[in-house]
Parts: sequence; C-alpha cells; structure tokens
Amino acid sequence: MILLTGLTKRYGETTAVRDLSLRVESGKVTGFLGPNGAGKSTTMRMILGLDRPTSGTALIGGRPYATLPHPLREVGALLDAKAAHPGRCARSHLKAMARSNGIPGARVETVLDTVGLSEVAGKRTGTFSLGMGQRLGIAGALLGDPRVLMFDEPVNGLDPDGVRWVRELMRSLAAEGRTVFVSSHLMSEMQQTADRLVIIGKGRLLADAPIAEVLASSSRNTVKVRSPHPAALSRLRDRLTAGHAEQPSPGELIVTDVPVERVGELAHEEGVPLHELTARKASLEQAYMELTADSVEYAAPGGGRT
Repeated sequence: MILLTGLTKRYGETTAVRDLSLRVESGKVTGFLGPNGAGKSTTMRMILGLDRPTSGTALIGGRPYATLPHPLREVGALLDAKAAHPGRCARSHLKAMARSNGIPGARVETVLDTVGLSEVAGKRTGTFSLGMGQRLGIAGALLGDPRVLMFDEPVNGLDPDGVRWVRELMRSLAAEGRTVFVSSHLMSEMQQTADRLVIIGKGRLLADAPIAEVLASSSRNTVKVRSPHPAALSRLRDRLTAGHAEQPSPGELIVTDVPVERVGELAHEEGVPLHELTARKASLEQAYMELTADSVEYAAPGGGRT
C-alpha cells in the first residue's frame, strides 16, 4: 500500500504538488491521471525518494522508501524507459540490479522471459527501440517480485499486442494482491485497465474514486432514441426538460441527464414506436476532460488541448 499525507513540493515560487493525500490500495490497479504539468511524475519521484517533499509524507507499506533495506524486493518502478547504460546488454543490466539487492541471478532469466526479451537479452540496450526499452524497464520493476509496483506511461512505444500484454500484466499483478499504481495519457486503455482512478490538476487532487464513479459523474451520460415516426419523436423531445434533448436527425433523439427508464416511460406515454432505446455511458476521456477543464496549462486557441 502507498499512503500520501499532505504531500507538497515547491520549486521556488512554483508549487508542483499541493497538499496531496491519498491511499493506493493493494489488489487493485490504480490509474494516475492528469494533464501535462499536473505533478504526476513529481509525485512518483517523491514516493521513490528521488525528490524530497517540501512538506508531507509518502510511505510504502508504512515506511519511507529510503528506509527500505532491500527496496527492489518491496517496490518495483518504471519511471524512465531509457534508464539503462546503452553499452550494457539487457541481461547485464538486470544482473547488476539483482546483485545490488541480493536477488538470485535466476530471477533475471525469469523476468526476461516474462517480458519477451529472452532472445535479445545479449544485445546492448542502446540499440533497443522505445518499446523494447519499456519491456526492459518492466522487467526491472518485476525483478525483486515486489508487492508494490509503479509505472509511468508503461505503454509508450508499444504496438497493439504490447499494449494488450501490459494491460493483462497489470490486471494479473493486482489479482495477486499487489499494489499497482500506473500513470497514462491513454484514456481508452485506462478505462479497460484501472479499478480506481486518482486524477490531479495543477498539483491538486481532483478525484479519487472507483472508475465507475468517475464515469457516472460525467454530464455526457446519454440515452439514444430512434423511431420511424419523427413527429412522435418530436413530441417526446418536447416532454423533456429544455436542453436535455437534441434531435440530430428526424428519426433520432439524444437525451442527456435523464435515466433511460424515464425516457422509456415518456415514450410509452406519447405512443412513440421505438427502434432503439440505448443508455450510453460517458467515456473516460469525456469524464476526464470535464474534471480537468480548469487545470490545463497548455491549451490551443478555441479550447483544444496540446
């Protein structure tokens, strides 16, 4: 388990992380989301003792990272896919990590096989693609068979098969009772992977909830209605509160913020024959954009993000 209490980091007059308190529980994949500059990487670096907090605490299993006697056996982390000497081969890189923490050498071959790098284990890491570097970084995180795992953008550079493999790996690690804390900008992937979401903006906590709760909070939950009788559909639209229904085409109605059951009841009352009545949940991207709308540092003209 990871526990943050009042975690704050300032760089001069800039506050990167502001009074952040949260609990990352075991047995779940916790997604860590936020716009560029939100403080995600800084938070992860403070958890791992790479940056010193201005105030507050970051504990792993009740202890600061710096006090762990064999940290790789308790915490595995991937923050930088290129954090390996380019002149060393993958196997030598992992062996050096293993020796530093008293990890048996046989574990190196196990994790190389797990991440699919056994056949290129003798190649220098400087020749690796970004995707191969990600796999090597994941191997390093798994090396000590730790109970806590942290990944910063682990699917960057991976092809679709690799992305699916990472997703399944995260889920399997959580199913084993481990703590899995992963940041990503790929909303569709987080929607398929995470059990819980932590969302920050400008260093502040914006949401800390199960993913279903975050999705339910979106104003973009809609009901799609189709009917072969446009006039009847217009009557249904008029029965709904102003602004809650749009008729993009004569035979289609999109209803916002009205339960699908209520829409069905009104359609019945108006005698509207239906060809479709479908509740559509908001995507994570939609919910995320709404939550972080006031926390984006870099926005293109017209409201687009960069």
